[in-house]
Amino acid sequence: MNALESGPESGKLRYWIGVVSASHVQRGVQGGFAQMCHGKSAPLRRMQPGDWLVYYSPRTEMGGGEPLQAFTAIGRVADDRVYEYAMSATFVPFRRNIEYVPCREARIVDLLDRLYITRGKRNWGYPFRTGHFEIDREDFLTIAEAMHANFG
Repeated sequence: MNALESGPESGKLRYWIGVVSASHVQRGVQGGFAQMCHGKSAPLRRMQPGDWLVYYSPRTEMGGGEPLQAFTAIGRVADDRVYEYAMSATFVPFRRNIEYVPCREARIVDLLDRLYITRGKRNWGYPFRTGHFEIDREDFLTIAEAMHANFG
């Protein structure tokens, strides 16, 4: 088995999609963390150390910006720590440490017929509305290949 197949604790990795605007994804990549679903802890707690996270960005900015509809980052859950981070006096979201790998943006339109989660589905975007969901290994590898992810 390799780093894409087994985790340090459970022995079986899981693969996740997080839906976040591209500008927020970049903040996470630069800071080495994941934050999603308006700072809720539940999505972060579902992931285990060693699991993989792919970010999908429907837009460039939250609540506006240009339409993007692309996968924008890939990373691995670094540890079992979910923690609060005060971004302001009134917004204290939860975060999780992620080890991101170098990759390129990949538009979902080029993958719709290749992914189990979207293939043959007229309303393919429906699962993305949840903000965080699990995908299978094959879809993860298809996305990672399209993004030229460097797992080196």
